[in-house]
Amino acid sequence: MTVVLSSILLVIFFAIMIGVGIYTRKSATDVNGFVLGGRSVGPWLTAFAFGTSYFSAVIFVGYAGQFGWLYGTSATWAGLGNAFIGSLLAWKILGRRTRIMTQSLDTKTMPDYFGRRFDSKALKIAASGIIFIFLIPYTASLYNGLSSLFGLVFDMPYWVVIAVMAVLTGIYVIFGGYMATAINDFIQGIIMLIGITAVIFAVLNDNGGLLSAMQKLSAVECEGWSGGAYSSFLGPDPLALACVVILTSLGTWGLPQMVGKFYAIKSEKDIHKGTIISTLFAIIVAG
Repeated sequence: MTVVLSSILLVIFFAIMIGVGIYTRKSATDVNGFVLGGRSVGPWLTAFAFGTSYFSAVIFVGYAGQFGWLYGTSATWAGLGNAFIGSLLAWKILGRRTRIMTQSLDTKTMPDYFGRRFDSKALKIAASGIIFIFLIPYTASLYNGLSSLFGLVFDMPYWVVIAVMAVLTGIYVIFGGYMATAINDFIQGIIMLIGITAVIFAVLNDNGGLLSAMQKLSAVECEGWSGGAYSSFLGPDPLALACVVILTSLGTWGLPQMVGKFYAIKSEKDIHKGTIISTLFAIIVAG
């Protein structure tokens, strides 16, 4: 019954994704519209697009699975770091400046910006090469995470999941460009908020509430600790945790798919609204 219901919801979700692509096709009639949505994307769409690009499969596979198990409740520091350093500071420092500069130079991508800002074709080519090379393993990791989840829920072959996701993503992006991506990200962001809240309540419910869950967590043995490592303030490995916080919070500042969100936002006033929305989204989902 659960698999049937999940399958129905999944088909509805896929239909919505394609429908959004078709609906937004009029906004992708030229390069500016296709790549940046005509630079008319509002704060809610931009903030959710930023947040879902930030976390995506990472939050449910990497954070909840790996970091949660390695560091226990202290992994919350990674979530808060992402919210205040990766989201709040990124918007405050990069948001307004990036929008003004890219609109002034009429640039649509990060390599395009570097090329015009420094009047260097070589820099533009180098930036394009870096993005092309390093986004391959990044994209592969996302597909791996999503495929793992789908494979567990629906018992589907790994390659089938990857093929379906690639085809569906390609369809709505080709139809509607960036605007279709932003709207679909907004929808996915809402689903993520509901999903992560449901996960928390389910875990606490299965373990008899917060107090009982913390007691069970503190009873888990950790090598080199006498007890309670996974329920402690800094966890079993504070230095490694600090590196995770820095890497996952500052690393996103240079990702073109993250910074590119500032290129398309409608106005400077929307930057301020987007900052608040994006930070709250990150606090809830990552924290």
